[in-house]
Amino acid sequence: MKVEIWSDIMCPFCYIGKRKFEEALEQFAHKDDLQVEWKSFQLNPDLKTQTDKNIYEYLAEQKGWTLEYSRNVHAQMTTKAKESGLEYNFDSVIPANSFNAHRLSHLASKYNLQDAAEERLFKAYFTEGKNIDDIHTLVQLGIEIGLKEEEVLSMLQSDLYAQQVYLDMYEAQQIGVKGVPFFVMDRKYAVSGAQPDSVFLGALQKAYQEFEKDQLATATSNADGAACSIDGNC
Repeated sequence: MKVEIWSDIMCPFCYIGKRKFEEALEQFAHKDDLQVEWKSFQLNPDLKTQTDKNIYEYLAEQKGWTLEYSRNVHAQMTTKAKESGLEYNFDSVIPANSFNAHRLSHLASKYNLQDAAEERLFKAYFTEGKNIDDIHTLVQLGIEIGLKEEEVLSMLQSDLYAQQVYLDMYEAQQIGVKGVPFFVMDRKYAVSGAQPDSVFLGALQKAYQEFEKDQLATATSNADGAACSIDGNC
C-alpha cells in the first residue's frame, strides 16, 4: 500500500510529522507492506536564499511580525521539536530555497534512499545550520546517504528532476493540499499536519483494511477462467 507525504524541507512541522509517522509505523503490523513516497511542496517557491539573514528576521518580514515575536514563536517550536527527540537550532538556520533539495530527494528515490535523503536534509537545515540550496552542501549530503558524487553534481548542474518537483506541487493543488505535512494513505485517507502517532496509526489501519479488501476483490475477479458450472454447462 502506498503512502504519499507532501512536505517541505524548511517546514518545522514536517520534520516533527515525520517522527510522529515513524512512531506510528513501529506500531503498525503491516509496515513492511508499505511503499512510502515523499512528494515535493514549497512553502515559498519565490524565496531567494539569504545567507546574510537569520530565520527570525526572514519570517518577521514575511509575516509582518516583530523580531521579538518571531523569536518567541521559534522558541516554542524548539520545545515542540524536543518532545519528538529533535534538536532545532534556529539561531543557525539559513533561509534557503528548497527546490534543489527536493530535486536531490527525487534522485535519491531512484535508489530507494528517499527517506534517508529527507532525514538528512531536515537535520542539515534545522539542526546543523547548513545551506540546503548550496550545491557543494547538497553533494556532500548526497554522498553521506550513499549517492555517487558525480551523479549528484551532474543532476544539480542540470534541470533533472525539476519537472517532478513541479508535478508534485501541481498534484498537491489538485487534491486540495493547503499545508504540509500532508499524508495520503492509498489515495483514500489523508492526515494533515504533525498529528499524534495514534492518529497516523488509526489512518494506516483503516486504509490497510480497505486495501486488503480491494486486493482480494481484484484477485477474485481475475481468477475466473475456463470452467464448467455445477449444472454441467461448459
